[in-house]
Amino acid sequence: MAEESFNADELNPPEWLNRHFITEVLSGHEKAPELKITDLTFAPASPKGDHYASIMFRANVKYTTQKGEFTKSLIIKTMPEAEGLKKDMLGDSPLFITEIGMYTRVLPECERILREVNDDAKLYVDCIYHSLSPKQVVIFDDLVEMGYAVVRNRFLTQEEICSAYGKLAKIQAISMKMINERPDYLKDFKNGMCDMPGLMDSPIINAGMTPFIEFLARNPELNKYQAYFEKIKLHFKDQVRETMQEYRKNPRKDGYYVLCHGDYHSRNMMFKHNKETGGFEDCMLLDYQGCNVTSMAVDLIYSIYMLMGPEQRAEELEYLLKYYFTVLLETLGKIGYQGEMPTLSGFWAEIKRFRYYEFLMVSTFLPISVGLREHNLDIEEMLYNDETRRKCYNLKGYLEDAKNMLERFERSGYFEDL
Repeated sequence: MAEESFNADELNPPEWLNRHFITEVLSGHEKAPELKITDLTFAPASPKGDHYASIMFRANVKYTTQKGEFTKSLIIKTMPEAEGLKKDMLGDSPLFITEIGMYTRVLPECERILREVNDDAKLYVDCIYHSLSPKQVVIFDDLVEMGYAVVRNRFLTQEEICSAYGKLAKIQAISMKMINERPDYLKDFKNGMCDMPGLMDSPIINAGMTPFIEFLARNPELNKYQAYFEKIKLHFKDQVRETMQEYRKNPRKDGYYVLCHGDYHSRNMMFKHNKETGGFEDCMLLDYQGCNVTSMAVDLIYSIYMLMGPEQRAEELEYLLKYYFTVLLETLGKIGYQGEMPTLSGFWAEIKRFRYYEFLMVSTFLPISVGLREHNLDIEEMLYNDETRRKCYNLKGYLEDAKNMLERFERSGYFEDL
């Protein structure tokens, strides 16, 4: 892959990421103080656009211990030297604190609970090293070496999406049990998208509703929706904040609260297929930096636009979300959840209750997603350049997609009592 396909800050590792550091990491992990590295190379871990709130390197290591010679591939995740908009958005965010907490405490506990009921689902890749000082860094085993890959240049299949929803549903069912029986266990997971410094007031979000309303105005079949969005354009962000933060500030008795992933899209998961037959084998969720306790609707609404393809949004949305809900109920039953069980009608009501978040997704995130996927528009230009973002609203793929979603909103009563 050409160098220009990678983030500029991932072309060369920082000075501290060197042979001495990797030696300390591996010797500690393998409890082999005599460990010596014989060869070490670094490369970007993934292409440009796969991640935003961190930089990632792949270290290919050859080393010796008393037991012999070995090779290992490591994925190293650390904080970027952010500037400009990225710095404003990330600020002093607790992303690494959150992710370390997930990999060292919450996910192992989730797997322990599943094993007690004979469920062997693997929920996370092993974390072999983590630190917050002097550098924020997390190091994992390389899933590529285990046969996993990020799906590129196509939309996910129904089978792949169901597998991803199944993993999410199991984690979230266990989190419901935790919230019900020992709520303090998850008390530190309280920083979602609305809490990231500057994000909700960034140009990406502030500049989304106006071109969307203009898009509705110039497409005759969508004119009827214009008045609804004109009505909410000044306060919809406040509604988004209020619902996404309600668990911490004003929880509802009927809220379906879980530990959400926070950035549940297709680039934050990897899939394993059989090398000989091509058959699907497994999905692994990644990037738990944004986990926070909020409504299950937050992850699910986000996934409609960032996980599904346009045909799935138009034709399979209800089936796919019901699959998630089925696994959630099955897992709650298996692990002995003692709280009030969610109902299907309550589930759909919860999705609808977060309609302002979905308005944000269709007006702002969906056009960017279409531009990235179907027209190869540059991610940095998309984030920083208003003119580039506006181009997305003129794409044919976006018109058809938005039309289908707006029709669903109308059928589901999203425009009532705005």
